[in-house]
Amino acid sequence: MISNKQSLSQNQTLQQRLSPQQIQYVKLLQLPLAELSQRIEEEMQINPVLEYADTSSPSDSVSNADSVANDEPQVADSNEINWEQIYPRDEFDAWKTGRHHRSDDHYEITRSYVESPLEKLEQQIELLDLSESQRLIAEQIIGSLDVDGYFRRELSSVADSIAFNHGIPVKEHEVFEVLYQIQQLDPPGIAARDLQECLLIQLENMPDGTKGRDDAIRILRTKWDLFEKKHFDKIALQLDLSEPHVADAYHCIQALDPKPGKSTDPITTNLAVKPDVIVVPIDDEMNRGDADARVGDIAIILTKENQPKMAISPYYLGLLQQMKTSKLSSKDQKQAEQFIKQNIESAQWFLESLKMRGDTLLAVVTEIVRRQEPFFQTGGNMRPLIMKDIAEAANLDISTVSRIVNGKFVQTRHGTFELRSFFNEGIDTTDGDEVTNREVQAIVSDIINAENKRQPLSDQAITDELNSRGYPVARRTVAKYREALGIPVARLRKGFA
Repeated sequence: MISNKQSLSQNQTLQQRLSPQQIQYVKLLQLPLAELSQRIEEEMQINPVLEYADTSSPSDSVSNADSVANDEPQVADSNEINWEQIYPRDEFDAWKTGRHHRSDDHYEITRSYVESPLEKLEQQIELLDLSESQRLIAEQIIGSLDVDGYFRRELSSVADSIAFNHGIPVKEHEVFEVLYQIQQLDPPGIAARDLQECLLIQLENMPDGTKGRDDAIRILRTKWDLFEKKHFDKIALQLDLSEPHVADAYHCIQALDPKPGKSTDPITTNLAVKPDVIVVPIDDEMNRGDADARVGDIAIILTKENQPKMAISPYYLGLLQQMKTSKLSSKDQKQAEQFIKQNIESAQWFLESLKMRGDTLLAVVTEIVRRQEPFFQTGGNMRPLIMKDIAEAANLDISTVSRIVNGKFVQTRHGTFELRSFFNEGIDTTDGDEVTNREVQAIVSDIINAENKRQPLSDQAITDELNSRGYPVARRTVAKYREALGIPVARLRKGFA
């Protein structure tokens, strides 16, 4: 007997959706100072209710709003408002017909704008068919990319962050699945976890039949250690490849980009570095005014470009209030009221996002200064520091910290530095002290500089020397430091003066 039964079940799922303001905040957070200034100018041009609160601002692209702000909107006896006095007719017509499209995270740009590699990546991620939890994973991943485009966080760390901040349990394999999807986007090699994976991703995305591609993939997958040491003769022997085939594979690999996150656009790469923050002792001449924050006797000052004096025009606020209390009822008038209201709301979101960006930057820099105070005082060695420490102290997600330090600079009495440079992994010495990996890297450089060039030291010999000095590091770590310094292996250093 067949039984037909209907059952009703209820499943409860927790979903986290980013609000339009949160999306805008994240986008502003990652912008370097030059691009932030450009983004502000664009918003000023497309939103008529925004104005500079400081009328002495040297912006040629924004007209002085005071000339109209002092005039109250006039309502004629016929209860008809002169809309031409408020905004150009063609702009309002475009808004009514939908040609002037405005959404929560897209604006019609009125002049040339150069997207950062991260923005281009985010746009591609929007096109992926991701669930809510997968979008949170993607947000964590792209927020954790370093300046070269690599993803060097542990998968478990991403899963833990999502569980802690959003209450959504995520497994490591789910993080990997999203990471794999991101790695298939442009630029090729983005979000790789190391150089080997970065190069393999690029090779696998090349068209079939590309000269040297298949052999290059075999070499990198199976003989990476030999390839790093340039032992091409051993590679040829072990993979049964002819010398021309190895050469073709090598040339194919040479054409790849080892740093896919770097922007090659001259508009962004040729910009002079401007500091986002100034960190100076209290008695420094640069700190005669009030500081935005202080750590001991060190002042932290956000540069004016990070906190522009902007406001919503009192003229438009008054006009909207007048329209709400009037008895006007024509279709154009109602649409005009909606037009102004939406622009005011958009301006409020933008100003609040700017403030949140400044507050986040200040909070992160304050915690960095607190932990690296000796450096800011005397220019001495930096202490070991990881982003997780700052994230916990500032009550922020680690991806937020990664975004805010990427491409942002701090001016000190000892020079101007990228905020990311203040983070160093620590190594415990046999004496119980803790030193940064940069200090050990500098010692590696000194050891190699002092070696006998006729008998250069191998990585293992350098490792042994470091261990004898009280620095317990592995040979692979030494090889990584040597590569970071741009120093070839011992075999290739032989004979150099």
